[in-house]
Amino acid sequence: MFRSALGKTLGFVGYTIQYGCIAHCAFEYIGEFVACSGPSMEPTITSHDVVFSERLSHHLCRIENGDIVIAKSPFDPHMNVCKRVIGLEGDKVCTSGPSDIFKTHQYVPKGHVWLEGDNLRNSTDSRSYGPVPYALIRGRVCLKLWPLHHVGALNQSPTGRVVKRSD
Repeated sequence: MFRSALGKTLGFVGYTIQYGCIAHCAFEYIGEFVACSGPSMEPTITSHDVVFSERLSHHLCRIENGDIVIAKSPFDPHMNVCKRVIGLEGDKVCTSGPSDIFKTHQYVPKGHVWLEGDNLRNSTDSRSYGPVPYALIRGRVCLKLWPLHHVGALNQSPTGRVVKRSD
């Protein structure tokens, strides 16, 4: 009887470890569900929206201008930020705020991206902390899942600040 209980317990532990490993790999390499908070991406993403962030684009270096990404915060590595890619390495981006009279520009250095929130007046982004290393990007947001009446792919930037590539 003891052997039977021990065998069942070890079997349960084994299955738990296997499924845990599968779940870890899925969330680490395929994608994850993210609950967003804060006003920086309004109106595209609002507080308490749930989005799906896929990680394959990041691993395959397929992040493009206009994509919304989840990245590690340059200020706090324990926090993630949700921002739109405005410029890739080599792009000339406007570093001024929307209310600045004089517009300033900067080139995005190699291995970096320029991230901004859609709500320019209420976003801490690359205009504050500069270009973000590509390695800090965790994934590309491809779907809004919650609230249910807004389920679907995410739309273009409402600000129109995405740099157009001249390739």
